[in-house]
Amino acid sequence: MKRIRHTGLAVLCAWAVSLGAQSTPLVRYEASHPAMGTVYVVAAYGRDRDYLAGVVGEVFDEIDRLDNQMSNYKPESELSGINREAGKRDVVVEPQFFQLLVDSYRYSQDTDGAFDITVGPLMKLWGFFRGQGRVPSQSEIEQVLHGVGYRHLKLNSSRHTVRFDTIGVELDLGGIAKGYAVDRAVEILRSAGVTAALVSSGMSSIYALGSPPQERGWTVTLRDPYDAHKAADVLHLENYSLSTSGSYERFFKIGGKTYCHIMDPHTGRPVEGMLSTAVLASTTLQSEALSKPFFIWGPARSRPYLATHANLAVVFYQPGRKPPTFTRTILRSNSFQLAPSQLAEISDRRGASN
Repeated sequence: MKRIRHTGLAVLCAWAVSLGAQSTPLVRYEASHPAMGTVYVVAAYGRDRDYLAGVVGEVFDEIDRLDNQMSNYKPESELSGINREAGKRDVVVEPQFFQLLVDSYRYSQDTDGAFDITVGPLMKLWGFFRGQGRVPSQSEIEQVLHGVGYRHLKLNSSRHTVRFDTIGVELDLGGIAKGYAVDRAVEILRSAGVTAALVSSGMSSIYALGSPPQERGWTVTLRDPYDAHKAADVLHLENYSLSTSGSYERFFKIGGKTYCHIMDPHTGRPVEGMLSTAVLASTTLQSEALSKPFFIWGPARSRPYLATHANLAVVFYQPGRKPPTFTRTILRSNSFQLAPSQLAEISDRRGASN
């Protein structure tokens, strides 16, 4: 697949870095690659441009491998095979993929099902899977909900198998696969000796590895939930991740009402009353897995989770009294103590830190 250069991101990333008076021999290499329905971008610093290009090529090869393995749009993928067969028999899963299923199950338990990789049938019912949006009847929703719920997954860790305990269950990794891919990219970069890089999966997830030369972390701008060309907040990140979920990502309008693609697995309906959430965490797997639960919960219902889970920060954007105004709420874990090598700072667009 031809690799392309791409500079437009829905989460606006400030790539520009001042190198001062060329006080360092480090060079910057940036490339991008389409996969998983988005565009992955890597900007990295090192001493040899050709070496960086080779490492970034390995990153994109790994992302392609994961896309081929985990896509529910590709009939030949391992995920599609699981969805076809796991309702009838135990299916053996590749070890790393199996661990991702274990992690997904754990996040589902931890969020009381607000994060759930079995929402695929709901996405199809509401027309978000290769189709036009539609509003199903309550009876249709209730019928589909019989097959939705992480507890339908039966995972056998000794044999690396998965089975569904009822017909109609389907896995959809759209809420975690990109974060997993970003973390895998960072592992490859670190193993290759790259100490400064920003890895982005479009508007979904970002990991800031190290810092650019002479800079205090990587600068990332969160978009205004009503206007992709305007900034809402500025983040400074080092060895930390960011994931966003927004009602502006995929939606449809019927009868003057807007329906977003983010489903509440308990009700079977799109979430209302939230514009977007941005989650900062130590790994991109964690930040992406939690971005939708926080979107579903909102600030008030998120506080108990943050009271018992360390080193998380969340920015909530909710509708104001009249569009395009919005309210902004920042919450952090009760225990928020990062390592000296980490930075996760939130500043509003005026530059004030929070």
